[in-house]
Amino acid sequence: MTRARIGHGYDLHRLEPVAPQGAGRPFVLGGLRIEHDRGPVGHSDGDALLHAVTDAILGALAEPDIGQLFCDRDPQWDGADSAVFLAEAVRRMQARGLRLGNLDATVICERPKIGPVKDAMRARLAELLHADVSAINIKGKTHEKVDAVGEGRAIEVHAVALLVP
Repeated sequence: MTRARIGHGYDLHRLEPVAPQGAGRPFVLGGLRIEHDRGPVGHSDGDALLHAVTDAILGALAEPDIGQLFCDRDPQWDGADSAVFLAEAVRRMQARGLRLGNLDATVICERPKIGPVKDAMRARLAELLHADVSAINIKGKTHEKVDAVGEGRAIEVHAVALLVP
């Protein structure tokens, strides 16, 4: 591939009280464990940011999406670190002679607040993507208390990745 490619990724996870009070897993976002009384309900670690970034890269490559590559009915992915999924997307990107040009991600949740951990998340994503931190942008937004996201019962993430030769 000799041309730039762009991809969009999206993920949403229901948030529930963390076990044993509920079905929520420990809250992991952008590869970081964050203290929170709720956690994602999902087959892997439920890292919505890494899932959206993985799908953005796979989308730019016109490859199968994260659910096709890492089926949520396959027990080997139960509780898996989402960095494994992102590493596969990065491997496929590099095999096509591409690298990350830049990433822009929007995390939508009422809590936890993203601002205090944004720089650490950017650094972790830069490490996982083999990119300079200046190529990574993360924005935290709320849903203004509207619907499941706004009521703190879900987290939503959008990501756009530009891949360049």
